[in-house]
Amino acid sequence: MIQHPLAGVGAAMITPFTADGRVDYEALARMVDHVIEGGVDYIVALGTTAETPTLYMPERAVIAMFITNQIAGRVPLVMGCGGNSTSEVLDQLREFDLRGADAILSVTPYYNKPSQEGLYQHFKTVAEHSPLPVILYNIPGRSGVNMTPETTLRLARELPNVIGIKEASGDIEQMQRILDRRPEGFLVLSGDDGMAIDLMRRGGDGVISVAANAFPERFMSCVGHAKAGDFDRADAEYAALDEAVQALFAEGNPTGVKCALSVMGKIGPTMRLPLVPGSEKLRARFEELIARYDLR
Repeated sequence: MIQHPLAGVGAAMITPFTADGRVDYEALARMVDHVIEGGVDYIVALGTTAETPTLYMPERAVIAMFITNQIAGRVPLVMGCGGNSTSEVLDQLREFDLRGADAILSVTPYYNKPSQEGLYQHFKTVAEHSPLPVILYNIPGRSGVNMTPETTLRLARELPNVIGIKEASGDIEQMQRILDRRPEGFLVLSGDDGMAIDLMRRGGDGVISVAANAFPERFMSCVGHAKAGDFDRADAEYAALDEAVQALFAEGNPTGVKCALSVMGKIGPTMRLPLVPGSEKLRARFEELIARYDLR
């Protein structure tokens, strides 16, 4: 595992909303404190879990500044800056106040399904304009295109400020091919909570986690054992979280984690359309799991 401030666990921060759909900044402040006090290594703002596609650009800018101020230097911050238009991503890099961030996380362009050369040229352009190091984000289930290990490694070797990848392809062999050939210092992070320990067993560097919003201390304990090389103990501790983590994704993300957090009394369940709150069945499932495994 690479020794780096952005190795370990990054909490993929949610965006709480009030009952009438506005950003709930009081709840957001509590959530930032909650994950930091739970021991996460860093915070990721304005990613998929933040419902970023439903946030207006001025809201994103305010949230970025608010989270930076709330962190107050306690942990590193990675800022989501992505989209399916390269020029729009460059606009975000110009308009966001990135002075408190340590890196950006930039997703593969979604819907328009670029070729591997298109992905390379997109990220090359982003990296050349970014004032911060860039972590690539490959999530074919949402973007409709898979960035191959060859394209990832080409970017890693040719662009010094491309420092890592959040790999959410769900393909452990694809991740292994990156691990086997990555340049020195290039971070390989899991985009799936359930694959984090397995990836770290193979030499990966951690996870950008949804579960860390809801169960930061317990999740950090599992990953802590993995960081120390005690994978048997990491697996044993994760077994008690496995059902809850699976439930987080049963009705999609961030529907599940917001449902769990609302059951725990930390936020309200409100989401912005086209996403809707978790079902009563899912709420009952979390009530049962949180009580059974003492996750509150």
